[in-house]
Amino acid sequence: MTLLRKEQHVAPVFWEQAANDLAKRDPIMQQLISQFYESAPRSRGNAFTTLARAIVGQQISVKAAASVWQKLEIAVPEITPQNLHRVDTDTLRACGLSARKISYLQDLSQRFINEGYNEIAWQEMNDETLIAHLIQIKGIGRWTAEMFLIFYMQRPDVLPLDDIGLQRAVSIHYNAKQPIERSKIQLIAANWRPWRSVATWYLWRSLDPIPIDY
Repeated sequence: MTLLRKEQHVAPVFWEQAANDLAKRDPIMQQLISQFYESAPRSRGNAFTTLARAIVGQQISVKAAASVWQKLEIAVPEITPQNLHRVDTDTLRACGLSARKISYLQDLSQRFINEGYNEIAWQEMNDETLIAHLIQIKGIGRWTAEMFLIFYMQRPDVLPLDDIGLQRAVSIHYNAKQPIERSKIQLIAANWRPWRSVATWYLWRSLDPIPIDY
């Protein structure tokens, strides 16, 4: 079964419990959650578009990624593996995509066309096993896989340590705006288990109240 789930607009079922737990155990989380309580990730795509959007967003700002994706949606009104694979390179480049990202998107499209993906099998994998599976796809590194787990798979306990936004937010709220090491972020985040995805979400909102959709 190919992962082409219809759009989701419902917050994860665990979200309210997670927010309440985090607010009780962490004063900073309590403040952020009260400020952005109505905010929760809502995937508006399927597995393919979620991965494609994550590739588009690699190493650029949220605003830039949204602009590129908007141009891509104009060039390819229905973004499916088949449609995206048929688009010529010049059209994709005109959307603001680099040659490397075009290569990644074409490879992703080809994999979905040729192989499809079994959603049931993915659901049964734990986080690290699924990440290891996803990073075998060209252009998908750990960060991209983690975004997929948070936004599409709705996994509650993902901590994207390489995410610049997370690093910046933890620095601001937990380290007096000073640079912070990954090991210290992990130590702080230990108190958020098993809701590290949720804590990450609220830290992102503290930097950018308007979330990006995946």
